[in-house]
Amino acid sequence: MIMDLYDFKKPENTGQKIEVQPQINKINVKSILNKHKKRDSWFLSDYTLNPYYGCSVNCLYCYIRGSHYGGNITHKTSAKANAPDILVKQLKKRAKNKEYGLIALATSSEAYPQIEEELKLTRSILQIINRFKFPVSILTKSTLVLRDMDILKKINENAILPPDLKPKLKGGAIISFSFSTPDEKLARIFEPNAPTPKERLETMKKFKDEGFKVGVCYMPVLPFLSDSDKQIEKMVVLAKNYGADSILTAGLTLFGEETNDCKTVYYKIIEKNFPEILEKTKRLFGDNFYPTSKYQKDLAERANKICKKYEIKNRF
Repeated sequence: MIMDLYDFKKPENTGQKIEVQPQINKINVKSILNKHKKRDSWFLSDYTLNPYYGCSVNCLYCYIRGSHYGGNITHKTSAKANAPDILVKQLKKRAKNKEYGLIALATSSEAYPQIEEELKLTRSILQIINRFKFPVSILTKSTLVLRDMDILKKINENAILPPDLKPKLKGGAIISFSFSTPDEKLARIFEPNAPTPKERLETMKKFKDEGFKVGVCYMPVLPFLSDSDKQIEKMVVLAKNYGADSILTAGLTLFGEETNDCKTVYYKIIEKNFPEILEKTKRLFGDNFYPTSKYQKDLAERANKICKKYEIKNRF
């Protein structure tokens, strides 16, 4: 059952303003750990786990807007309140059968939304993952991940890796940070609630200095805004200078065909801030959720070439 997001308190007298106090939106789930049919070739994960529904980071290009979460995802962040209890049962069974594999945390929502600072749901989940010695991969925009470095160190040291991943990974934890642009002004437009690109890079460097495998996910790059050779090269150089072991690059996805979906919201932002590229952006996507295959192939080739130039991997 979903709790009300806001609790309205009646004022004591008519001259007093109504106070609106945010409440944590909580739901119960039947399952929390999802098993891939086969390992993800990009992120090396065998499982996915999302402690939250929705996302308070509210990136204006986010594909979640085209899903059942709807338009205003900022106010629809929900914590899976019973996730720790469910996870204990699921990991206990997997560990008993020695089905160890990398858990990707999180893939469809931010693992460190604003309410995580109070709720500590992700932290509880990491403690359980450490208890059962599973490896983990975190992809985030948040600097709050630093709070959990103590647990992540234990996972990094103690996790049981699948035999074929041992040569590729330094330890049992991968910490990656997501970017759509290295440009601070552009990031403020499209990622209004996220830490700045520099803050994310500085956080990544702290994990690198502590012996973690770290990476940059330059995705989605924004067509005609952050996908030029110059912008890609800038991101690659920054990633390498701040200690990234790898940088993954991928294009933008615009799901949905209704009001306030991903494509509608994105086009409105482009029209307001960069009207000169609106029509060619629309032509690039047409009636599809993805840019043309030619564009995607060209983007991958250019990104790979730049990665080779600076001797940084384009895969984990």
